Amino acid sequence: MLVVDDDPTVAEVVTGYLRRAGYAVESVADGPAALARAALIRPDLVVLDLMLPGLDGLEVCRRLRAAGPVPVIMLTARGDEDDRIAGLELGADDYVTKPFSPRELVLRVGSVLRRATAAGAAAGAAAGEVGARLAGAGITLDPATHRAAKDGRELALTVREFDLLAHFLRYPGRAHGREELMREVWGWDFGDLSTVTVHVRRLRAKVEEDPGRPKLIRTVWGVGYRFEADGPDGPGEVAAE
Repeated sequence: MLVVDDDPTVAEVVTGYLRRAGYAVESVADGPAALARAALIRPDLVVLDLMLPGLDGLEVCRRLRAAGPVPVIMLTARGDEDDRIAGLELGADDYVTKPFSPRELVLRVGSVLRRATAAGAAAGAAAGEVGARLAGAGITLDPATHRAAKDGRELALTVREFDLLAHFLRYPGRAHGREELMREVWGWDFGDLSTVTVHVRRLRAKVEEDPGRPKLIRTVWGVGYRFEADGPDGPGEVAAE
């Protein structure tokens, strides 16, 4: 595991709590060092501060996600909502706002790692299953190879986007609340529901012809979202969320 924070006190506290929880942890203090160390040790998870010297956390997150599916938990200032949304849109798995409880951070780390491990195990199991592929509305998804396509065109999905799309394809026509999606897709019993909203927005941008008027992933007002496997031709709702 890799902790990236230029505040020595924060880095020491976070590293100490994670080590006491049984994790092997290394720490670096700037963006370039984070990328270099991550490329060398291939950490199971990165705890990443957004305010870093040399290269800011958003750019570090973008490069980490481009290199592979390593889980990322961001550390952000309480008022930096735009940065949190930007980080989630880059593929970060969760964020914790400063000041934070180190115990809460350890819980979130455990939750993200469990979900990542479960996703890998599910993909391995699916490789031996007949009919494990999912399809609907011109979309095909293969958990065994972790590949998805729309009308024959491969989709570039993050791990969380892939899991979200798989959940929609498994339960077409059903209304899903944000709390349910957070529990079933993220594996979290707590967290900021805007995480779900941001990932639905990102997924729409990749599977909808017009993300502003979605016809596949529809908003169910007051509930959450519904996936239309048949791809209805009627007017889609405006993607306000």
